[in-house]
Amino acid sequence: MKRIAWGITGSGDLIKETYDVMVDIKKRTDIEMMVFLSREGEVVMKWYHMWDDIQRDFPNFKTEGGPNSPFIAGPLQVGYYDALIIAPATANSVAKILYGIADTLVTNAVAQTAKGSTPIYILAVDRERGSVKTVSPEGREMELKMREVDVSNTEKLAQMENITILQSPHDIYDIVGIKKK
Repeated sequence: MKRIAWGITGSGDLIKETYDVMVDIKKRTDIEMMVFLSREGEVVMKWYHMWDDIQRDFPNFKTEGGPNSPFIAGPLQVGYYDALIIAPATANSVAKILYGIADTLVTNAVAQTAKGSTPIYILAVDRERGSVKTVSPEGREMELKMREVDVSNTEKLAQMENITILQSPHDIYDIVGIKKK
């Protein structure tokens, strides 16, 4: 049986799309998913009215008590999980990972996992120049302009050993080896 660790940061952009993909994968496979949220990931799930959903769909999810609490870095580092997926990842988390700052549950999980052989997949929300359309917590479409520094950090992160940058939540289907519905 495959095991996936899924970390959620404080990004509202792509959270609904990513969540829908992960729920679909959970329903269609016997993959064991361990879901964990940074403090801001928890805030975003509440803002986007998805807090009840995550409790229902992933009842054993974990929330951040500190950079190493709950202790998930060890099992990730030693290969208990087949993959670490951070989706979506904020520009802040990407910058911290790029520069080795491991002061949140998500950034510490990536830092420690990178010391082992478990592959790391990151869906950075700031990955292409220009503007992107996203949806506010109220469901209103809005446009965000990507900052050069954030896109540049994502490009640099893509060069790091054992890290793959995802282009879409649908890329997660390829990681787990099933076809998109």
